[in-house]
Amino acid sequence: MIYMAALAAIGLRTARRQTTTARYFVAERSIPGWAAGMSLLATIITSVTFIAYPGASYAGDWNLLVPGIMFVAVVALIGRVVIPFFRHAVSMSVYEYFGQRFGLPVRMYASLAFAVGHFSKMGFVFYLLALSVSGITGWRIAGIVVVLGVITIFYTLIGGLEAVIWTDVLQGFVLWSGIAVTIGVLLFASPVPASRMIGAIVANHKMALGSPHFNLGAPTFWTLALYGFFFYLQKYTADQTVVQRYLAARTDREAMRGINMGAWLCLPAWTAFMLIGSLLWAFYKFSGEVLPTSITKTDQIFPHYMVTHMPLGLAGLFLAALFGAAMSMLASDLNCLAVIITEDFYAQCFPRHTDARRLRVGKSSIAICGLLAIVVALKLASTQGSALALYYTITAIVAGGLAGLFLLAFLSHRAGKAAATVGIVANLIFTTWATLTMSGGHTLNLHQWNYPWHEFSIGAIGNLLLLVTGLLASFVFRREASSSGHTLWSWLAVQRQLHKSNRTTECTP
Repeated sequence: MIYMAALAAIGLRTARRQTTTARYFVAERSIPGWAAGMSLLATIITSVTFIAYPGASYAGDWNLLVPGIMFVAVVALIGRVVIPFFRHAVSMSVYEYFGQRFGLPVRMYASLAFAVGHFSKMGFVFYLLALSVSGITGWRIAGIVVVLGVITIFYTLIGGLEAVIWTDVLQGFVLWSGIAVTIGVLLFASPVPASRMIGAIVANHKMALGSPHFNLGAPTFWTLALYGFFFYLQKYTADQTVVQRYLAARTDREAMRGINMGAWLCLPAWTAFMLIGSLLWAFYKFSGEVLPTSITKTDQIFPHYMVTHMPLGLAGLFLAALFGAAMSMLASDLNCLAVIITEDFYAQCFPRHTDARRLRVGKSSIAICGLLAIVVALKLASTQGSALALYYTITAIVAGGLAGLFLLAFLSHRAGKAAATVGIVANLIFTTWATLTMSGGHTLNLHQWNYPWHEFSIGAIGNLLLLVTGLLASFVFRREASSSGHTLWSWLAVQRQLHKSNRTTECTP
């Protein structure tokens, strides 16, 4: 209750400053870099991470850590260019950039694809959080969904992005506290000596990062690396939740420092969750304790351990961390969906708008999207999750390809709206076929025409296909010149000119 009250208090404290869309959606670019980094951590680490990562490492090794390593690699590779570029190219929505390069229809496609994917994820995360907490506490799933949903909507609605970021900071500290306490209990309050558990983990190669063989048909190291690279490339170049944190920072330098900090905080957090799963494997291997027959999935083992072995107060801290991870992701998604609805749709359809009107539309969007996400989660709970397959299929098809679209826009002067459209269509056709026929045709069985590789490779191939077909189409269709500053090459030319002008000014007596 104290934790929930603190979140509401942050929302109330920032509420009176939310008088313009610039303040409400990007905090008037006033957020310290370190806070933006902590916010990125809290947004990336969701409640699904708490359950899925320990479950995966309990059952196997640490191969799910490979995409996280690629997260850091993507930041190191493109951060110094992409972060300042977006801070100068767009005002609030990352999809403004696609509009600048390829016109309004492509902008609206990209924003709609992102919105559908993230709205589906919101209901899914609500449901999984409630399911996990219900298993730990015995509370009713519907009650958990409604209470957490209403609190999240409340502080996001009244406090804007400022409330989201500062609650993320609080939730980041709670997250790390929960991780540290859990590992401490497993290592030092367990009847099995820590040295014996660690020795068994190492001897059984539980910390391996997957098979080193290049085989796209299995979740090998290279398959997961390819998946992680394009997944996080899309995060950093076409994901509104991440780009909003670029835009909210005070300066370009602070934005880069903050995002780097966030990436380097995420990797140890993922590693810690992997370690928790491996320690649980060793604990149940050597303690002699038998798991109940109700445990049918490895994802259930960590919540079971929390119920049966964690002291009451420490279990409460872990629950707060679990709540915080889910609420942080949901609050970020609500705010960024409001940006998309307001800036990419309402402002384009009703050009004679006032800022006050846009602000009201943004706040209404948060309330409506939040309530709809609660309804979706309740529906999933009432069907025991039977609708999850539909959500996976829809989001996999429509939410892909945005990293390829960014690369096409950023790297090619020649590509225009026709080339972008060809690339989008090619990606949609491929992704629809691959998603429906993957895993031996689990949705649509075309036998020898099923998608032959592992599902983790679909996103990477779809992005590459969009880029390549778009580039080829740019040589077929009439060249459409891009505006200055809207590609990597024109951006670098502007930066060189600015650097030259600054040096000339410094040398002038």
